[in-house]
Amino acid sequence: MTYKRFEDLPVWKEAIVLAEKVYALTEHASFQKQYSLRDQLERAAVSVSNNIAEGFERGTTQELLTFLYIARGSAGEVRSMLCLLERVGRFADLKSEISNLKSLAESCSRQLRAWAADLQESPIEGQRRLTEAARARSQQVNRADEFMNMLRTKYKKADFRNTPKAG
Repeated sequence: MTYKRFEDLPVWKEAIVLAEKVYALTEHASFQKQYSLRDQLERAAVSVSNNIAEGFERGTTQELLTFLYIARGSAGEVRSMLCLLERVGRFADLKSEISNLKSLAESCSRQLRAWAADLQESPIEGQRRLTEAARARSQQVNRADEFMNMLRTKYKKADFRNTPKAG
């Protein structure tokens, strides 16, 4: 599947949810007067979705990969900070929320790793470097994939029970 906008990417959607939930967590009274900790956690969480978006908007696959790795690093930073919160007594009442956020950050990281691995195997170097021949090949592959999907859909919907058997 080809995405036209970063807002449609499943990993970006999950990263935005991560940021929203981190902001909700940091509203808790336990974060009162924890300005630098709160700021660092919020910045790291927002960095995941922002770097996915920035990489997606760049012109080459290599640039996209760079930003995906930065986003993955930010997801790791969020997880690391959440591990710290689990160890600090003042956040004990947030154990469940922290655990859920760690899982969400890890899910983002796994998706980013899988996407990066897929991109590294791609022969297309990105829109800026996409030649007409490569663009035509890519469009041909996309059309073939769409045709095969249409056939699969029709095959699944077809009723073969009343079809006479050859013989």
